[in-house]
Amino acid sequence: MNPDALPEKSVAELVENVQRAYPDADVSNVMLFEPYLVNAVVFSDVDKPFAIAYVNQYSGEIQEVNSGITFIGFMRSLHGWLLFPWQNGFSVGYYLVSGLSLLMLGSVISGMVIYKRFWRSFFSPKLRFNQGKRTLVTDLHRLLGVWSIWFIVLMSLTGLWYLAQGIMWHADVDIEPHTPLVDIADVPMGEARPQPSLSLKQALLQAKEQFPDFHPSYISLPEHNRDLYRLLGSGDFLFYDQYAYGLELDPWSGVIVSSKSPQTMTTLQTMMHIADPLHYGTLAGVWTKIIWFLFGLLLSGMSITGFMIWSSRIFKASRRQQEVPLVAEQQESY
Repeated sequence: MNPDALPEKSVAELVENVQRAYPDADVSNVMLFEPYLVNAVVFSDVDKPFAIAYVNQYSGEIQEVNSGITFIGFMRSLHGWLLFPWQNGFSVGYYLVSGLSLLMLGSVISGMVIYKRFWRSFFSPKLRFNQGKRTLVTDLHRLLGVWSIWFIVLMSLTGLWYLAQGIMWHADVDIEPHTPLVDIADVPMGEARPQPSLSLKQALLQAKEQFPDFHPSYISLPEHNRDLYRLLGSGDFLFYDQYAYGLELDPWSGVIVSSKSPQTMTTLQTMMHIADPLHYGTLAGVWTKIIWFLFGLLLSGMSITGFMIWSSRIFKASRRQQEVPLVAEQQESY
């Protein structure tokens, strides 16, 4: 929260606040989210092998330190790979979840084939309340399905991409190049823990010079003498995610080792960076998130109405099978 309308502090200041609170902390990453959410500083300490400090970017206050799994992390893992373990570059749960995109795509195609002239529901939606429960549930199922076609197709196609991406991970196909190492000749010798010549603040200024519309989202600090600053962020391309722009900088010389932006991406890299905004609805902040959430509720409602229709048919068929022997017995008794 920012009730006093304070200006946003720099990332370097937030890192300094964490290091003041935990003098022995080794900060590895910084994650920046939407303006209404606090930033996260990832660090390790003597008694904390892994910890996340949630720092208010306006006041600089450390609001919470979490050393375990978070609710968001749990839900993301549950949704993404059903909490199945990862080993050798793949997870069975990831394949199960992304493979369901095939069933989802099949369901929307079969629905459009079975429901003749479905497009009429866009202009003249029909809900018959006075013709019984089954008719009402069927009308509701069709109406929800028609208005959710675009959303189901979007979830299916992005899910298919996640499936393809998982297969490429499993096959050791690199979509993006690995981070290089600093040349050993460029590393200062003779010091136990030499301090980089390039500060985090200077690295962020270089990113702004390279990409004027750069908004940092993920910052990785050098973990060893041959590691680089890695800065990822968003820019002025609506359909790309918050990691579409990137810079890797030599902490000793300040040289930009590599950079990326939507203009320099391959087809696979473009697919990877547009899939998440389309799947999660992060295109325009909280407003598109709300729209995606509402249509997600519609899909959940469709699963309920679909089950009600299916169970009604099964119950009706079962009742008919039970009635046939009774009728036969009555006829024989005459």
